[in-house]
Amino acid sequence: MVKNRLFQFVVFIWFSVFALLIIYPIIWLALSGLKSNSDFFLNTWSLPKEWLWSNYKAAWDAGIGKFFLNSVLVTLVSVMAVLLLGSMAAFGLSRFHFKGQNLVLVLILSGLMLAPQVSLIPLFKLLQGLGLYNTYWALILPYVAFQLPFAIFLMRSYFLSIPRELEESAIIDGCNSWKVYWHIIIPMGKPIIASCALLAGMNVWNEFMFALVFVEDSALRTIPVGLMNLRSQLNTNFGIQLAGLAISALPMIIAYILFQKQFVRGLSAGSVKG
Repeated sequence: MVKNRLFQFVVFIWFSVFALLIIYPIIWLALSGLKSNSDFFLNTWSLPKEWLWSNYKAAWDAGIGKFFLNSVLVTLVSVMAVLLLGSMAAFGLSRFHFKGQNLVLVLILSGLMLAPQVSLIPLFKLLQGLGLYNTYWALILPYVAFQLPFAIFLMRSYFLSIPRELEESAIIDGCNSWKVYWHIIIPMGKPIIASCALLAGMNVWNEFMFALVFVEDSALRTIPVGLMNLRSQLNTNFGIQLAGLAISALPMIIAYILFQKQFVRGLSAGSVKG
């Protein structure tokens, strides 16, 4: 009994320190965004002497608001497309048997081996040829293409763990493949779908290279490139710059807090069978 309590205490201390190491930089970022320049340099690790909430408004008005909304649009459309196409492909690969099935799966998963940096120039030429350069679609289509392989891999592994008896019962009751997918697979696959949404959303939200190269108009740029522009505009005001960083980090933090249980359940269950 004493050993168990000691072990639990050690584990509690370990995870408390680990959580503190993760949470403290986020808190420091949010508080530093409320400081003036002099306060930031003279009292780097302390609370603000004067709480300048206007820094966040100034960062938003300086362009972060526009870049933030662009990122929200691109991320939502990209994630929804990844979830729809990925879940349908994963359903087909996990439930239907056809000639060349393994080859199709290998071709899809081979997309995981392609680095985005390698495809930068071909994609640039392709988007120009299609007339999509400097549009939202110049970001959305590559994001969907690069996020799909991993999403299909995760969802297929999870769908394989769903009992086939449920599908067979639904077919006996008159359901076709579409109804099985929509009324059985999707509701039971919510944990892995949430996991894929979080992973894809985080990657799209933080992506910088494509957002810098494929979009030229500042009105269409997303928040990673927008933060770089904010830095060039506000060379000396670190409080407003850090406020912009805090605003950009907020959506992903909220998403992980809201969907952390589904995220863990989806990844742990999806890794059991595949």
